[in-house]
This record gives sequence, structure tokens and C-alpha cells, in this order.
Amino acid sequence: MDTRVVLWILISAWRYAEKMSNNPIIWQPDSARVKESAMQQFMQQHGFDNYAALHQWSVDHAAEFWTALCDCCAIEFDRPATNVIARPDNIRDAGWFDGAELNFARHMLRHTGSAAAIVFCGEDGTRRELSRDELRDTVARLAAALRGAGVTRGDRVAGYLPNCPEAIIAMLATASIGAIWSSCSPDFGSNGVIDRFGQIEPKILFATNAYFYNGKTCDTRETVAQVAAALPSLVRTVVVPFVASVPTDTGADASVVWEDFLAVNASLEISAVDFNHPLYIMYSSGTTGVPKCIVHGHGGTLLQQSKEHVLHTAVTEQDKLFYFTTCGWMMWNWLVCGLGTGATIILFDGAPFFNGGRILWEIAERENVSIFGTSAKYISALQNTTVRPKDEFTLPRLKTVLSTGSPLAPESFDFVYDAIGDDLQLASISGGTDILSCFVLGNPLLPVRRGELQCIGLGMAVEIFDEEGRSVIGEQGELVCTRPFPSAPVGFWNDPDDARYRAAYFERFPGVWAHGDFAELTAEGGLVIHGRSDAVLNPGGVRIGTAEIYRQVEKLDEITESIAIGQNWNDDVRVVLFVVLNKGIELNDGLVDRIRRTVRENTTPRHVPAKIIAVPEIPRTKSGKIVELAVRAVVHGEVVKNTDALANPEALLYYRDLPQLET
Repeated sequence: MDTRVVLWILISAWRYAEKMSNNPIIWQPDSARVKESAMQQFMQQHGFDNYAALHQWSVDHAAEFWTALCDCCAIEFDRPATNVIARPDNIRDAGWFDGAELNFARHMLRHTGSAAAIVFCGEDGTRRELSRDELRDTVARLAAALRGAGVTRGDRVAGYLPNCPEAIIAMLATASIGAIWSSCSPDFGSNGVIDRFGQIEPKILFATNAYFYNGKTCDTRETVAQVAAALPSLVRTVVVPFVASVPTDTGADASVVWEDFLAVNASLEISAVDFNHPLYIMYSSGTTGVPKCIVHGHGGTLLQQSKEHVLHTAVTEQDKLFYFTTCGWMMWNWLVCGLGTGATIILFDGAPFFNGGRILWEIAERENVSIFGTSAKYISALQNTTVRPKDEFTLPRLKTVLSTGSPLAPESFDFVYDAIGDDLQLASISGGTDILSCFVLGNPLLPVRRGELQCIGLGMAVEIFDEEGRSVIGEQGELVCTRPFPSAPVGFWNDPDDARYRAAYFERFPGVWAHGDFAELTAEGGLVIHGRSDAVLNPGGVRIGTAEIYRQVEKLDEITESIAIGQNWNDDVRVVLFVVLNKGIELNDGLVDRIRRTVRENTTPRHVPAKIIAVPEIPRTKSGKIVELAVRAVVHGEVVKNTDALANPEALLYYRDLPQLET
């Protein structure tokens, strides 16, 4: 055999062994979990004995798969489709379920009885429970009130609300009419809300009088009045008295309190709508300009999220499903869809680290949570506390931990199994507001590998493209979807020729959805996310994912968190790393050397930052994502157009005119 071939085989084997040592299997499902899962039953029903084969069938035979999925999840159509997919080669305009009619709200309200549908837990200790029948009755009364206020099919209804039962009730009532729901969390300032709701011209605004956060009462009445005054389309503002100690008089015109607005009595009426009829208007982060208004339909949302709950997350009627979220993050919409499974969904509103970081785990223990969802940032932050949930709390039903929002570091995988539970499925999932669902998901049949997302979702033709548009495995590149999927947006609001929609997803690779994630597909079918592709660093023409740097830097005890950008420098790009240090730590030459050595030894010399600068805070969106692009803009003297999208916009001041960046 040629010496060069032998050498290539040895090098390839060494690289594979090295990768497996970094990404070993750290959890395997037992036979009982596999046997009980809907995924296993679905796979066997359709004649497959492994997930890879099932996934390939779901992509190659899309019409058959999505029809089978509707049966599996008991999706009820008011009128069946004449054609499941009319144009299977057209990802932008596939023509899903032509002629079909249904309603998202019907599926969410299909379970009846006295069992709990929603349990709300507040930071202040408040606990409220709504049964399935109580939820249906209140939705019916609110829908009647909306109709009485003149709301009809296609009208917009907006929510400026905490993560409370009233938000879900208002959304379902809106959907039942065929009107369109959109929401923001109450930590948005008036400009941020107006930037969003001002584009969609809502007829009704549901708004809170106040909310609790980290032990404080935050009065929102002035903001509500400003928002209402800026929305001439409003005919009514409905105030939810979330905080009893704060008055409900917001000063908004045509204002009414929730209980006074509800109809006295009404039967549930649900209007059938077309498969692609708008259900939600979601918003991009808006850190680089006015947020894009992304429209999602009833059918695509229902099918995709039901698939993710029933098959990929193994949610059943016996589960208590919790996700730490706000009404301004897509995971709220995802959580709400859990109602369709018959599970009890657990809501929390407040600060996740209230009461020393224990409040979420107190809720998980008290409510017997079986599926606990949160952000990667929360898990990372919990690592820096003394809280070890498995040592302090009794969590006998907890079977799954979900994480999303940003890449979950390998060290966070270790922490979950060490400090939360050693027999859990840790499902790091990835998708986005753009598709209101996930491309990459958990799987109750598969092992969990350290630092990896378990699998590509059923029906999703995900690949990784290099810069020339070639599909690659084991190399970093752009996460794309090459075939149609039903939860692609209906379009953008006020984008009649689809120009902005096409520019957002289809310009990079014509006819292919480019999602904006820099990722790597493994030989085992898992996936590693290396960061957002628009934030990829490019020193010397080599593309580097920021998550690779964060994983190494944040292993150091001295560092709380970090953010990296590419600074234009001498006709090239150099990597600049900003670090937040733990209390009492200084960024001296020794620590700088340790950071650089850690990065170099665990990645490549290209990843090593040219500059390392300590900052007191890192700017984030309200859903907790760090904003590399905003920091890069400030460093280059550019204007960040929409700081209202940030949870802490004042943090950007730390990055302006830094003398360290002049040399």
C-alpha cells in the first residue's frame, strides 16, 4: 500500500479517536425508556430499526411522513388536504396541505376534564392552577369578548404580558377566531414595543399593570400608556392586574380591566382556517435595525411543534413540562404547544436566580416537573453558584433537561450530569424564531455525547455546506436545509414581493435555506454548533466559530463569561476577546498568558486572541443571547440602530473608544 495512503489512514484514525475522546457518550437510554417512547413506536410502525433510516425516509418521502405524523399526533383537520406537498422541490413555496383547514387552538384545547392544564408559579410565591375545563371556558369567554370588540379573522391582537395564564388564554382566544397573535415581554421599553407592534397595527392590546423581578415590583403603566398612544389602530387596551398592589389605571384610551372585559358566559367557537393562515407574528432580535416581523401559520406550527413534543421530547399526558422563558422568546410559543399533548405546562415569571438561584428548582420539586427546559446561559450561570439541585431537591420524575438559546458548552454537559442528575436525557436543541421550531433536537432512542446535539429533526433535510456550497461531514460550515419543511414562515409582514424574506434566507445558496448557524455534522449524525455564522471570525481568511473560543476561556475559574469579535486591522481581521472576571480577579499578564495558552492548546493558533480586554458586563438580548454584532459595531465606531432590543444596552458603553484597541 502506498505510504501516503497509510499515513492518511493513520492520521484520520487519530483524529477520529481524538474527537471521540472529546465527545464521548455520557448517557444511554435504558430499554424501558426506549420501549415506552412514541419515537420507538413510530419507527417500528413504519418498518425501521434505526433512527438514521427513519430520518432518511422522512426526508425522501415527505408527503408520507407528514401524513403519518398527523396520525401519530392526532391532528384534527376540519377539511382534509387535496395534496400534502404540491412542489416538493421548491423550499420557498412548497404548497403544504393545499385545501386543508384546521385551527391551532382546537388542538390545544382538545383535552377536557379537571386535570391541570396550566400551573403558574410567580417569583412572589403566587401559585395558580387552571384545569383543562377552566382553560376552555375562559378561552371561550375571551373569544366572545374579542368578537364583541370587533376582532375578526386576520386582525392582530398583541400582548405586553408576563409569562402568565392570561397570555396563553389571550393567544388561544385570538387563534380561535382566526386573528393573529403577537407578544412582547414587559421588560421591553416603550420604544422596543412600538418598534414591533407599530409595524403590525394591532386592534387589541393586552397589557400588564406591573411585574415582579428579583424582588422588585416593576410598574409598567406609563409604558403601556405610551405604547397605546403610539398605536392608532387600537380599539381597546385590556389591562391584566398581574400585581394586585399596583392600580390598573394606565391612562390608555379605551382601557378596560381583564375581568370586566370577559364575556359573562359563552360556548367555545373555533373557526377553521387555511393551513397557512397566519397564527403568530414573531420578531427578529432587532439589534441591527427595526425588527423583522416573521409570520407563522397555523398548520406548519402545529405539525412541527407537535412532532418535536411527541416524538423528539417524548412528552405525554402524564408529564409536567416546564420551560424558563418569557412571552418575548419563541420558547414561550413552543411551551404552549405542550397543551396539545395533554401534559400540564408549568409557567414561571420572574428572575431565575431569585432566592440564591434555587427558585426554579423549588418549583421543579413542588410541581413534580418531569421535563425541565432552560437556556444554555442559565446552566452556565448555575455552574458558577453553589447550587447543586440533585443534592438539595427531590426530583424523582425529572427525566429530561432541555437547553437552547446558544451552544451548550461540553463543560455544561458535565455539570448537568454531575449536579442535576445522572440518569437524564440532556437535549441541547437548536432552531430559532425564523422557523418557530428546531432543526436539531433530542431523541429518546439515542445516546447523549458530550458537547453534541443528538440528531437532526425528522422531516428536516439539514446539511452543512462549505463556502462553495458543498455538503461536508466533520468540517465546519453553514447549517442549511435543502428541502421544504412546513414551518418555514408564511412570509414577513409588509413584504408583499417577498424581497426581504428571500434576502434573509435564500441569497447565500439559491434554493436552499441558510439558517445563519456555523456548525459541524458528526459521523454519528449528531451536530455541534460553533456560533452564529454572521459572527464568525475570519483572521487570515480562516473561518472560526466564536463558541469554540468561549468553551475554552470559560473553563478558567477566573472568568465568568466572554465575548469575541473580529476587529478590522492592517488589511486583515484580528480576534479580540472581552472577558468578565470573577470578583477580586485582575487581568494581569499571567492570566492573559493562561487564556492564550488554553485556547491554543485546545483549538488552533488561529483562535488565539490578539487582544484580551476585561469588561464589567456583556450586552445581551432580552432572551439572553450575547450580541457579537452590536459589540463589533461599537468597536468600529458604527451606530447600533436598535438598543431597545437589548436587556442591558448600557453595557455597550464599555466597548467604545477603548485605548487597547488602538495598538
